[in-house]
Amino acid sequence: MSIFRKIITALRGGATEAGEAIVDANATRIFAQEIRDAENHLTKAKRDLTDIMAKQMQAEREVTRVQRSVTEHEGYVTQALSQGNEALALEVAEKIAGLEVELNEQQQANESYNTSAQRLKELVKTTERQLADYQRQLSMVKTTESVQKATAAITTNFSNSNSKLLNAKESLERIKAKQQNFDDRMKAADALEAEGSDKSLKDKLAQAGIGEQQASANSVLERLKAKQG
Repeated sequence: MSIFRKIITALRGGATEAGEAIVDANATRIFAQEIRDAENHLTKAKRDLTDIMAKQMQAEREVTRVQRSVTEHEGYVTQALSQGNEALALEVAEKIAGLEVELNEQQQANESYNTSAQRLKELVKTTERQLADYQRQLSMVKTTESVQKATAAITTNFSNSNSKLLNAKESLERIKAKQQNFDDRMKAADALEAEGSDKSLKDKLAQAGIGEQQASANSVLERLKAKQG
């Protein structure tokens, strides 16, 4: 029996690990669904809060109505007493006593609805703030997950195609060498053409101070001074 229990325990442990693996693999999806579920509950809570606020408003109107009725009947008592009709005054006073009981009940209901509404408003606000934070966190989690997947893909591709990258580098070097060779040939052709032209010869004579020289500012100044002299 002891071995059988251990086998059962091992199977349960394996099931737990498998379940945790499924949860981990779908953690983002589960988190997003939990946020949607919470949003649905919040929507229902807002509807319930609306009903409570409506009942609170109704109770408040009843309080006002009964208070007016009490005041009105108190006036009737005063008038009856002024006429010496104490029996009528007593009958109206009994009516006032019933109205005061009703007023007390309506005031208690109004306070109860008001307290519940205020408490639920705070809960709704807190839940809305929490859900907004969760939405931001979900967005960051999704972005991080995408970046991690992209990084993993790049790493995998680099590892699998390392030789291809080396081949690409060699091809690039060959292209650069070919382009450099072309540039060198063009420069050599220009130099060769310049050496065989009159311009090359004139440049060499000018460097040696032979032949026609370009006038400098000093030579022009000396010539003008000679004319004035």
